[in-house]
Amino acid sequence: MSLQRQTYLVLGLLVLVGVALGFWVSPWWLLLPAAMGLGMLTAATFGVCTMTRVLGAMPWNEPHTGDIR
Repeated sequence: MSLQRQTYLVLGLLVLVGVALGFWVSPWWLLLPAAMGLGMLTAATFGVCTMTRVLGAMPWNEPHTGDIR
């Protein structure tokens, strides 16, 4: 799975979970999707996405020895 798709997946899940928890548990959980929106705004404005950098550093995204890229 590409890094961009991983980012969209995690972002979508966090927004969905934040809205659900905000609806059923506490309105304070709505800060989670707000933070994700702020991160998307920052990424679009400055071209730097912290979530993509974190996901890119995960072991499953490390190139293996012998991989041809």
